[in-house]
Amino acid sequence: MNRRVIVDTGPLVALLGGRDARHQWAKERMAEIRPPLLTCEAVISETCFLLGRSGGNPAIVLQLLDIGLASVAFDLSAQARSIRLLMEKYADVPMSFADSCLARMTELLDDSPILTLDKDFKTYRKHRNREIPVIAPGEY
Repeated sequence: MNRRVIVDTGPLVALLGGRDARHQWAKERMAEIRPPLLTCEAVISETCFLLGRSGGNPAIVLQLLDIGLASVAFDLSAQARSIRLLMEKYADVPMSFADSCLARMTELLDDSPILTLDKDFKTYRKHRNREIPVIAPGEY
């Protein structure tokens, strides 16, 4: 896949936590994507936490950054207002901080889909009314 792809927490946890039920799906999708996967600090934090909580090694997430398979492509300071507005708009979902950063990334990187396991991205919209493109399991 030649498009730049934004990655959410779920696929990273599934890939790096080999016992995850979605491990094979994540592995197959990652093989189809040209690095680096684009993400934000919130996703890195969530992934480290979830891997550590499940007995995995959270430092492996940072290794993805070190070797260039993933890249943090988001400036929170510059996007704080937009993030706040998204979280307020979707307060009834509710929209997590990480999801709001990813949704904003799809606005900034307009041609980039999100690799995700999160069904909430079916609800969220970019640029007010445009569907966010996702790469997700078939039952998504």
